[in-house]
Amino acid sequence: MEELEITKVELFKVPPRWLFVKITTKGGLFGWGEPVVEGKADSVAACVKELEQYLIGRTANNIEDIWQVLYRGGFYRGGTILMSAISGIDQALWDIKGKHLGVPVFELLGGAVRQRMKMYCWIGGDDPKVVIEQAREKMNQGYRAVKMNATGPMRWVSSIKDIKKVADNMRLLREEFGYELDVGLDFHGRVHKPMVKRLIDELAPYDPMFIEEPVLSENNDALKHIYSYTSIPIATGERMLSRWDFKDVLQQGVVDIIQPDLSHAGGISEVKRIATMAEAYDVALAPHCPLGPISLASALHIDFSCANATIQESSLGIHYNKGFDLLDYVKNPEIFDVKDGFMDLFTQPGLGVEIDEEILKEGQKIGHNWANPIWRNDDGTFAEW
Repeated sequence: MEELEITKVELFKVPPRWLFVKITTKGGLFGWGEPVVEGKADSVAACVKELEQYLIGRTANNIEDIWQVLYRGGFYRGGTILMSAISGIDQALWDIKGKHLGVPVFELLGGAVRQRMKMYCWIGGDDPKVVIEQAREKMNQGYRAVKMNATGPMRWVSSIKDIKKVADNMRLLREEFGYELDVGLDFHGRVHKPMVKRLIDELAPYDPMFIEEPVLSENNDALKHIYSYTSIPIATGERMLSRWDFKDVLQQGVVDIIQPDLSHAGGISEVKRIATMAEAYDVALAPHCPLGPISLASALHIDFSCANATIQESSLGIHYNKGFDLLDYVKNPEIFDVKDGFMDLFTQPGLGVEIDEEILKEGQKIGHNWANPIWRNDDGTFAEW
């Protein structure tokens, strides 16, 4: 396996807010990964460089042992930066292994359980004036499901007037599209526990596909009160980083859909384990993915190989993607075509996404300094974004 010895690790920070890693072996095979935290790309890049000492000279085939060393070998474990760095490295190693063996990654995860994957994309939701236009645009692109923010900035206890505004977008979508369009609502951790039930009361008549992150993950203990209050499926997990983070919510039975992110939750190796844990609790999987093409491809290989995967997020056209969008760095964008709401099973070896390095290097010259917006309430207090 000398030809699979890792010889080089390269990083590319590119707009709109992404970080790619390319891992190359002595035999010339290479794999791509997407190790990034939105707003913390430089921190993750530094972490990847620190982890490089555990990669150079290793055989790229030994994915599981490398994962264990990267996770456990530094004594201090977990955290968003480390787990995101591991995630991108892990994706690249699976890409190499699939290319080496000449098969798509999902074949190495047990094979396909489906021939196509249901997709959804983002339509914003902060402004009722544009949701109809955006939803129609997405339907014309082939989508039959979308997600939007439920709210803008929220105080710990908001006024009744603000609460009543929340349902307007859902009402407009139902009046325009009926039930031909599935709509997920993202509370985005913006809503504090005192307001969640009131918001659910306003939204329930319009039958959301799910409610995402009704509270921040550090307040997951509140889910037991929320879960028993509504029949709307509860989804969470984009800020949860490993099987150990998901263990409690699964054991407590307070979630219907888990949403680990392939660029934050330990990559393909760990998300496959998380998905299997969730299946044992009869919980569905819908990987979070507001990022780039490598992260999306990685998520789809998980979806193709997991029976409990139900729907997949795509960042195509998301409002963060200014200047460069999901397909701009991809030589074979057709693999991400959506037809009648679904994306077809991949057929190419590895992750199946071919990165255009010339365009990537042009993007690297531009770079980015993307950061989360800082919101404040009308009294000047910090508001969760």
